[in-house]
Amino acid sequence: MGTTQQTDQHRSAHQRRRQLLEAADRVVLRDGPKASMNAIAAEAGITKPILYRHFGDKGGLYRALAKRHTDALLGALKAALDAPADRRARVEATLDTYLAAIEARPQVYRFLMHPADNATEAQLPEQGFDVGRHSAPLLRRLGEELAVVIEERVDLGPDSAQLARVWGHGIVGMMHAAGDWWLGERPCSRAQLVSSLADLLWGRLALVDDRAGSPGL
Repeated sequence: MGTTQQTDQHRSAHQRRRQLLEAADRVVLRDGPKASMNAIAAEAGITKPILYRHFGDKGGLYRALAKRHTDALLGALKAALDAPADRRARVEATLDTYLAAIEARPQVYRFLMHPADNATEAQLPEQGFDVGRHSAPLLRRLGEELAVVIEERVDLGPDSAQLARVWGHGIVGMMHAAGDWWLGERPCSRAQLVSSLADLLWGRLALVDDRAGSPGL
């Protein structure tokens, strides 16, 4: 009975946490980087101390939301890499998947990657928290996950693990920097940006062989 009760409590806590993250998502979609703990608590129908009990502070909530969205993005990127297509098409599909994700939910992207530029002095203790300290691990995780995929799928020769990490973090850095600039200025279509970035990557990617027994890159 004790084990069953603990399992039920854990399931209930997990479900409650998911509901709170869904409420936070709705506020972030509406308010972007200005989303506050007060607004999220109100959206969830609870008091701010209860929200703190689940996440600790805005940094804790940020990390939970970042994991939620990063998990979804990684799933979509891996699906693009597994698509039945040639390597160039897979590269373009992967780039397009990332750009489509930030284009579809720009407020979520800005919440995860940018502080509230116009926060008032009264908001600064909450709104001005160190976004860079939280967003850098998100980008590192994407880089490491992509490095694993690269090492598993293509034959990079000696020092393949190290080179795969260089490629993984380099590609993520390029996607992030180019996507951030593009989302803010919209200087070209998404398709044009995808094609240009793929051209930049393609020289070395076109030369490496798929690793034997892998689905290929």
